[in-house]
Amino acid sequence: MDLITPFARMLRADNPGPMTLDGTRSYVLGAPGAPGRVVVDPGPDLAPHLAALADAGPVDLVLVTHRHADHTGGLARFRELTGAPSRGISAEFSAGAGPLVDDEVLEVAGLRIEVLATPGHTADSVCLVVSDGTSTVVLTGDTVLGRGTTVLAEPDGSLRDYLASLDRLSALDLPDLVPGLPGHGPVIPDLRAVVHAYREHRTERLDQVRSALTALGVTLPDAAAPLPDPLLDAVTGAVYADVEASVLPAARSSVRAQLEYLRGTER
Repeated sequence: MDLITPFARMLRADNPGPMTLDGTRSYVLGAPGAPGRVVVDPGPDLAPHLAALADAGPVDLVLVTHRHADHTGGLARFRELTGAPSRGISAEFSAGAGPLVDDEVLEVAGLRIEVLATPGHTADSVCLVVSDGTSTVVLTGDTVLGRGTTVLAEPDGSLRDYLASLDRLSALDLPDLVPGLPGHGPVIPDLRAVVHAYREHRTERLDQVRSALTALGVTLPDAAAPLPDPLLDAVTGAVYADVEASVLPAARSSVRAQLEYLRGTER
C-alpha cells in the first residue's frame, strides 16, 4: 500500500485492462492517530485486495465514487469483512447509512470530507475534497484520470453534465497545486491544470465531431429520435481513427454523448 499523503494511502487492484489502465485504485484515508479509517472504492471482488484493505485498520466508513463494477464489485464482500457502512450517491451502494448528498461534509477518521456531485462519466459520479486541516487532496474517481481522458459511459453519461462538473472543479476555492487522487493512473500533481486541459480537450473533440458531420453530409435527427448505429459508427471512425480497437466501444460511447450534446444545444 503506497503512502500518498500523511492521511491517504493507495492500494491498486490487480485488474489491468484497456479501461482500468494498470488497475483500479482504492484509497484508505485517516489522519495520523485517528483510530478509524475511511475506504474509498473497495474495487473489484478480488479477495487478496479486499483483505489488504480490511487489514489497514478499523474501517469506519466506505465511500463509493460511482457505480462501475471495477470500483464496487467487491463492496458487499468488503462490508462483510469490516462491518462498515457504505455510502454512494446511489442508494444501491448505500448500506447502514443513507446515500451521499451533494455538498455534504463528513467529519470522520480525523478528516473533513466534502462531497461534490460531478456527473458526466456516470450520473452518480462524485469527487471528494479531503483535508486534515493542513493539506488537501481531491479524490476524483473516474471524473479525472491520472492518464488519458474519461469515457462518457452509456447509458447515463452526459457531456453537458460533464462540462458542468469540470467547471465546478475549476471553481473550487483550493490552494495552488492541489493533487488529485484518481481511480486509475498516477497521482495528478496539479488537479486544476489537468481539469483545464480536459475542458480544452472536450472542446476540440466537439469541433472534430462537427467537422465529421459536415464531411459526412449528415444532419442530426431530432432529439426524440434514436441516433442510428451507422451514424455512430461513421463519426467514431472519423474522430477516433487513431485509437486501439480495444477502446473503440468506449470511444463510441463518448461519440454518442457528444452527438446528444450537439443536438441538444445547436439545433
